Parts: sequence; structure tokens; C-alpha cells
Amino acid sequence: MKLKLLTAALCLSALGVAAGTASAQTLAATKERGTVRCGVNTGLPGFGYQKDDGEWAGLDVDYCRAIAAAIFGDGTKVPFTPLSAVQRFPALQNNEVDVLARNTTWTMSRDTALGLDFAGVNYYDGQGFMVREALGVNSALQLSGATVCVQSGTTTELNLADYFRANNLEYNPVVIESQADVNAAYDSGRCDALTTDASGLYASRLELGNPDEHIVLPEIISKEPLGPAVRQGDPQWFDVVKWVHFALLNAEEFGITQANVEEMKTSDNVEIRRLLGTEGTFGADAGLPADWAAQAVKAVGNYGEMFERNVGTGSPLGIARGQNALWTNGGLQYAPPVR
Repeated sequence: MKLKLLTAALCLSALGVAAGTASAQTLAATKERGTVRCGVNTGLPGFGYQKDDGEWAGLDVDYCRAIAAAIFGDGTKVPFTPLSAVQRFPALQNNEVDVLARNTTWTMSRDTALGLDFAGVNYYDGQGFMVREALGVNSALQLSGATVCVQSGTTTELNLADYFRANNLEYNPVVIESQADVNAAYDSGRCDALTTDASGLYASRLELGNPDEHIVLPEIISKEPLGPAVRQGDPQWFDVVKWVHFALLNAEEFGITQANVEEMKTSDNVEIRRLLGTEGTFGADAGLPADWAAQAVKAVGNYGEMFERNVGTGSPLGIARGQNALWTNGGLQYAPPVR
């Protein structure tokens, strides 16, 4: 009996080693390659776009830089792959990118049927509508019979159909793959209205010929929790991406910024020391350096700094924190503790 128990224990141990090896696949491959491959939007101001000098910028882009900094101590070790809404999931599933940070809505079907794991919500959003002010419309409920431009391969299509059906309204969809082409079709007068996530509407308005001639209607017709996603079956990599997100939120809550992160390492607050790696083995437990969180903040700032720089009231988009404020300020952003 003892021999049988020993044999069973050895088998379970071997399975555990095998599972551990499999679970470390993405992190190990990333370290060997020396970069984090990041899938981003083809061009959405504030979230993922290339500036005139070719440099990538945006809230999602900064998330990828934070992950790279947590692993390598260098936020520049990220090749960005621009992906359309149709291309994004196959690219992640086929291991063409390590993480998808592309204003993507967390839904049940994407968690289950598509085999994705969402590492958190970096932007709480909701779908809305934009129209020309000259149309004389001040509510989405006045859009019956309208032609509506919408991007294909998104939850936006389904939400649009659900909203018009629920309110007994008729509409004519113009479905286009690229968001840039959606914007162009709307700007040319092909559509009466443009629909996408509210944050995307503000970004799209910046690209129109006469932005001031367009208004965003007040209705928000859906819940759109946007966040980075990874492939299922790799819990270690899931933990890395998830805890980088949490670290950026915790840093804001503790008042840790890009400018003061080094001096905060010697804080009297033990929770801050745990987060920044001067106490405990939390980084090593995740397969990361001790100062992983400090490096992430040093590269891109805390969540609040990232938000304000890319989409906040001081940016061209001018979006208020709203639901994306910390829980301590009446928002929904909340992170578990490092302990």
C-alpha cells in the first residue's frame, strides 16, 4: 500500500511539474525573446494610435509598456501589432501576440467560446451615438429610419440591433471593417449617425473634417467593460498581466507616481513597500523581479497618470474620470492588495 501511495504521489508531482512548465510558457517565451508582443488598435486616439513621428501612444499602449517594464525593467521592449476588430482574436489565439490591449469588451462568449481570459477592466465604457448637430436630433430615440455607420466584428453591431428592436425603431446599418473607414463614411455623409463606445466617439470626432459640427447624444445603451486579454490555459501569464493592472491602480491609491516611485520604496507604509518590492517575495512568486511594480510605474506612471495623459480632461479627448475613478473617489476602479 505504501508503495502504491508513493507511486501515486510521484505521478501527481510529475503532473504538477508538467503543468507548471506549461503554465510558464508565455512568460518564458517572452523572456527568451526579450519583448512583449502587443496587439493594439489600428488607430484610435487616446487608446492605441501612431503619432506623426511613428511612436505608438494611448492608454492600451501604455498598458503594454507597463507589462514590459515589469518583466524587463524597460517599457520600450514592446513591438506593437495593429489589429482590426476582425483580426484581433485570431491573432491572440494563434500566438501572434502575447497580450491583446485593444479597447476590447469583456463578455461571456469571449471568455468561453473564444477561450480568452480578461485581466481586468482598464476602462469602463458604454455604447453611444454621434450625429451632426444640423440633423436636429437630441436623443437616440429620434433616430428611427436613420442610416447608422457601425464597425463589423464588434459587440457594437449586436447592441445596435438590440436597442432599435427594443424601442421599435427602424434603421439601416452600414457595416464597415475598419474604424477609420467607418469614420470616413460618416464624415462624407453616407450615414446619419455613427455608433461605437462613447470613448471612441470622442476619439472619432477629433478625426472629422469639422469636429464642432457633431454632437454625442446622451444615451448610453450598453455596458462595455474594456480591458487587456490573454489566451486561456496559461495562468502564470494571466497573473502577470492582471497584477500589472492592479499595481497601477494600487499605485494611484497610495499616491505613488512616476516622479516619486523611487523615494516611496522606503515608505513607512508596509503595503507600499510590498507593492514596490522592498518587502516580501511577491515578484519572485509571479516569476518577476522584486521591483516589478516600481518599474511599471516608472515607465508609464500610475493608472490616474495614464488616464489623464491619454484620455482625460487635459488630453484632446477631454473625458472626465466618471466610472473610471478609484473606488475611494466614487468610481469603479478597485484593486486587490499585494500581501
